[in-house]
Amino acid sequence: MAHYQRVGDVPPKRHTQHRDPDGNLYYEELMGEEGFSSDSSLLYHRHVPSAMVDAREWELPDQATVPNAPLMPRHLSLHDLFPGEDWKGVDAVTGRRLVLGNGDVRISYAVVGSTSPLYRNGIGDEVVFVESGQATVETVFGHLAVGTGDYVVIPRATTHRWVVGESTPVRLYVIEANSHIAPPKRYLSRYGQFLEHAPYCERDLRLPTFAEPVEGTDVEVFIKHRGAGAGGLAGSVHVVPDHPFDVVGWDGCLYPYAFNVDDFEPITGRLHQPPPVHQVFEGHNFVICNFVPRKVDYHPLAVPVPYYHSNVDSDEVMFYVAGDYEARKGSGIGIGSVTLHPGGHAHGPQPSAIEASLGAERFDELAVMVDTFRPLELGEAGRATDDGAYAWSWAGGRR
Repeated sequence: MAHYQRVGDVPPKRHTQHRDPDGNLYYEELMGEEGFSSDSSLLYHRHVPSAMVDAREWELPDQATVPNAPLMPRHLSLHDLFPGEDWKGVDAVTGRRLVLGNGDVRISYAVVGSTSPLYRNGIGDEVVFVESGQATVETVFGHLAVGTGDYVVIPRATTHRWVVGESTPVRLYVIEANSHIAPPKRYLSRYGQFLEHAPYCERDLRLPTFAEPVEGTDVEVFIKHRGAGAGGLAGSVHVVPDHPFDVVGWDGCLYPYAFNVDDFEPITGRLHQPPPVHQVFEGHNFVICNFVPRKVDYHPLAVPVPYYHSNVDSDEVMFYVAGDYEARKGSGIGIGSVTLHPGGHAHGPQPSAIEASLGAERFDELAVMVDTFRPLELGEAGRATDDGAYAWSWAGGRR
């Protein structure tokens, strides 16, 4: 996010001496992307940020995947994953269950009722969509109060934790990249400012609120990193001598932020608009889109639901969050469902939904879509919630 911010106590010049009132030197840390060639921030710590006193392995939640074979569209019911009060004691880091994944992106789901450990993703950026509930994301940059409908964008290697209450579940749809995640380049000027045609802008972003430094000793930080485990992933726990939230100030263009889906301004037209108009973020080999309540096509002969289309270069994953999704009527899909429409298979609306949509002026629907440019495989949560029948829904259930 190439918009400069300056928070807390920072020196007039970077890489110069910066001391506390007692004359002790603060420790400067550069957090930067692409080596030293892209966005970065400088953080000023009371303690040495690289210090550690112990380490052990962290056994990650099951990251194994299996191919989508035979090739089939699939319907997954995520709300079946944490039935009853199974969410109690689950946290947003160790409680994630893998739904779909490939070498570029992993999609997980968690229903949580417990504060997470301190956590750092050393592989790529994360976008966490808050389906419902409220939480505070505490980070080395400050705190973000988040709630229903928020996208929370967390840059790679940002130490943070999810603080939640214990009485009400918080539902999280987690998109983890093996790359960085940012607004689409076509929305931005060459210097990074949102352009006039972008469906959201800087005013819609919420930045962390600066928090006073935290003191603590022998603090555990859970780290996800590259390794020899399933999906090329591994986990470690570092015990650090001082609390990582010891930052007295920071400045730069790299930091976490939140953006609420209600602030996305839909792009509409006389005829059906293609999915790129719904795009909100992009990563390496995948994009994130959202379908929000909107006025639909207003040509007198318009067909408001999508036309049938073959995903020649991508797999399409749709998470149905709220509303009444017109194109899927009659398929058994509801709130909390995920559909996977794989590349190589033509898909589109249920046949009865086409006629039913004619003359519609507005769609009341909310969904988050991820399109990938490498095939997605099924994680354990995806396999556990597959209804086994969706592929036959266009043929009236006949197979």
